[in-house]
Amino acid sequence: MNPWAAPTRAPTTAVIAAPLSWPTQSWPRVVPEAVGLASEPLLALDADFQAGAVPLVDSFLVIRCGMIAFERRYAHDYEVIYRKEAHERGPLNAHLTGPYNYFDPATHPYYHGTDAHTMQSVSKSVTSAVIGVAIARGDFKASLDTPVLRYFDVKSVRNVDAAKWRMTLRHVLTMTTGLEWNEDTPYDDPHNGSSLMEATRDWIGFVIDQPMACEPGAKFAYSSGATELLAHIFKRETGQDIEHFAGRYLFAPLGIRHYHWKRTPLGVVDTEGGLYLSSQDLAKIGYLYLHDGVWDGRRLLCSEWIKESLAPHVDVGGGWKYGYQWWLAAYGPGPRYAWAGRGLGGQLLLVFPEDDLVVVVTAWHIRDPTPYTFSVIEKLRPAVRDFHCEPTGC
Repeated sequence: MNPWAAPTRAPTTAVIAAPLSWPTQSWPRVVPEAVGLASEPLLALDADFQAGAVPLVDSFLVIRCGMIAFERRYAHDYEVIYRKEAHERGPLNAHLTGPYNYFDPATHPYYHGTDAHTMQSVSKSVTSAVIGVAIARGDFKASLDTPVLRYFDVKSVRNVDAAKWRMTLRHVLTMTTGLEWNEDTPYDDPHNGSSLMEATRDWIGFVIDQPMACEPGAKFAYSSGATELLAHIFKRETGQDIEHFAGRYLFAPLGIRHYHWKRTPLGVVDTEGGLYLSSQDLAKIGYLYLHDGVWDGRRLLCSEWIKESLAPHVDVGGGWKYGYQWWLAAYGPGPRYAWAGRGLGGQLLLVFPEDDLVVVVTAWHIRDPTPYTFSVIEKLRPAVRDFHCEPTGC
């Protein structure tokens, strides 16, 4: 069975119009049926999460037409679950103490007892959004075809050759840098590129010093290191810290007031995986993209950036394509694409644009990294009925 196939139903013909309300302060709540969702599949998925069919799920959130239709949270005692690992040095605990001990219950998965949950690599999609805001404002002026080495003192970079000079910002955004990098192994593998990077002090230097494995643009190689370069590039291009910029020009307009963003040992923002948001605030990022970069009448992202970010630039395989730090999952006729942010431990943001549907799942099963996105979509899609979200006239 193809898990991406849409259930048998008439295609959605109505254009989803403006939301009933903008959830800047809070999301309105309704029962699922009020927005064209069947409760039974949602309850079945909830039961799976409670039973541990997907281990250690922390939250499940479904939003349609700008309203919460289904929400559950699941409690786990991570101090007990990861007590042994929290005191053992390894790839996910290279320094024993500090924010990169992934087994420390003070900082993982929730930040110091708040509802801000680690986003891990969903941070990459948010980083892409921040760059898009900077482009829309005119703060980030460089073309995406700008060579990455322009932002470095080349005399201090190792393994510089003609191919590395051809590596551009677009290659970084689409994970086709050509840099030698292996992040296909589990993150507790000491040879995983991300784990090796996080064990160092100078993450930026570690990444840009890597030799070239192939010509830029020739091959997709998932790389947290590539995304980390964006923190350095953003600062050099705009003169601004990417976290401070995000807080003022992206998070504040969306009403995201409580967040945390980790930094590297040298103080660089961890754009590849260090962001903490609540589930409801993460959903606002998806909702912004769902409405073409406009929030409550204010344009934050250019339409062209949305279109380019969510275009299938690279065929990754396994049912996935990749845009500008966004995953794209084909399903149904067309095909349609669900837009996704995905992160270590089970973080998942899904946006179904034709259905005005945003789904968030957070979890912390870092010892069981089996992908579960396909299963979630397969079980979620039967809940979706044709439905026209009422416009507000704004």
